[in-house]
Amino acid sequence: MTSQLKVGTAFMYEGNALIVQKMLGQRSGRAGMVTSFRVKNLVTNSTMDLGIDAGEKFDEVDLESHVTKLSYVDGDTFVFMDQDTYEQFELAKEDLGDYAGYITPDDDLEVNLTFYEGKPVGIDLPVRVTRTVTYCEPGVKGDTSGKSLKPATLDTGIEVRVPLFINTDDKIVIDTRDGSFLERAKN
Repeated sequence: MTSQLKVGTAFMYEGNALIVQKMLGQRSGRAGMVTSFRVKNLVTNSTMDLGIDAGEKFDEVDLESHVTKLSYVDGDTFVFMDQDTYEQFELAKEDLGDYAGYITPDDDLEVNLTFYEGKPVGIDLPVRVTRTVTYCEPGVKGDTSGKSLKPATLDTGIEVRVPLFINTDDKIVIDTRDGSFLERAKN
């Protein structure tokens, strides 16, 4: 169903095998809730934005999965190594979609690399990842409500919204499904 689609989910839509690269948001109107996604066609490699009605149902796409770790990043190419066979697989940054901003080779994080017809097409990341804030405006002492948010740049270069009490060099936990701040990381 539409509510189960997230970054990295593959599904059949109008006879095409698609994979979600980015969540673009939701809007509601007279016709009901519509969720927008940036999707990639797994056969033609073309990318498009797609609006899907809430409650719509899809067939799943059969994907293989291998446990890998991110070895290194070469420009916009992420290179993953299979932990059993030591085989290396390359994925373009655009194929990772939003997930590219949540991982670095220093993480030593095991991820499932997904394959469609023998070709790597995406990854499954844990829901929670810990990142370091490299820049944000100074924290406001005493504001621990977490209701007001400010932009913060992470060590991977992406920007997320964090509560006012977060400072530069703090480690924070991010939800990889939507990029939201969850909590300050415990040491």
